[in-house]
Amino acid sequence: MSTIQRINVGKRLSDVAVYNGVAYLAGQVPDDGKADIGEQTRQVLATIDRLLAEAGSDKTRILMAQIFLADIQDFAGMNAAWEAWVPAGNTPPRATVEALLANPDYKVEIVVTAAVG
Repeated sequence: MSTIQRINVGKRLSDVAVYNGVAYLAGQVPDDGKADIGEQTRQVLATIDRLLAEAGSDKTRILMAQIFLADIQDFAGMNAAWEAWVPAGNTPPRATVEALLANPDYKVEIVVTAAVG
């Protein structure tokens, strides 16, 4: 039986759970809620890079991404940051939706799953 590895375990959630060769990241949000959509997206993607590395993976191994935008009008700005970050030839399946986020200053939240190893 495979064990479950958890990274950055907190009272409410873990940042990552790794099971059976797959890393499941919690929704990642920006550090600076006052930044524009491009900068918030870059902050979230940098956090994803760090967490994937801790889990033994990287952005070329992302299996699925789910992007939540507080305002769908920010779609183009988020996409500009995403396209600069995602490696050509390794763009994962992705969904983007408008959603009410937990903090009104957040413009974006991203959830990814990735292969490990």
